[in-house]
Amino acid sequence: MSQAILEMKNISKVFETEELETHALKGISFSVNKGDYVSISGPSGCGKSTLLSIMGLLDVSTGGEYLIEGINVTDLTLDQAAEVRNAKIGFIFQSFNLIDELSVFDNVALPLRYHSDKPSNQVIKERVTACLEKVALSHRISHKPNQLSGGQQQRVAIARALVAEPAVLLVDEPTGNLDSKSGDLVMEVLEKLNESGTTICMVTHDPRYADMAKTKIQLLDGTILQAPKAKLAG
Repeated sequence: MSQAILEMKNISKVFETEELETHALKGISFSVNKGDYVSISGPSGCGKSTLLSIMGLLDVSTGGEYLIEGINVTDLTLDQAAEVRNAKIGFIFQSFNLIDELSVFDNVALPLRYHSDKPSNQVIKERVTACLEKVALSHRISHKPNQLSGGQQQRVAIARALVAEPAVLLVDEPTGNLDSKSGDLVMEVLEKLNESGTTICMVTHDPRYADMAKTKIQLLDGTILQAPKAKLAG
């Protein structure tokens, strides 16, 4: 039986103002197993970004339970959530979120420098080098982000997400700021990482890229429209 990395059980999210109550997510249940490649797609406003924020412990649900590697993280404090997030989750954003003043090496090294394990400089060097090799950018290790193309910057961001050896990569519209050729190259990198064992959960609006995932989940109006039965959490 596959090992569940993430389990969402009847997750709901309600945004309230004085005049309006918006149900962004309504009873979402599914799991992501070790080695999975899951895509979450759907029209604008369907709840994709809200769901990914909850999965990444950047936001909290209104109802339901959320487990990461068997640990119930539903009601963690902000500090506890940050600790789990840093240890278990790697993020890849549409906008790269690299620091222009830092070299490629130092951008990729950042998660390790803030990691609770406090790895040595030698370990940091080895991990950063290995991750840049995985995205074919070892030759850019001393460059600054503004010296790279958009596609190369996104590949640096992928290396940064990998460097702390997270349980899962959460990927938010990874090709949204790229032309089609650069986007295809980034998606090839993600596919190869998954083939080598990396667990990936990706939000995308592009049906071509959604279809590259082994498991496809479609959202509509805050509910799951389609998901393989084997992946639905009980």
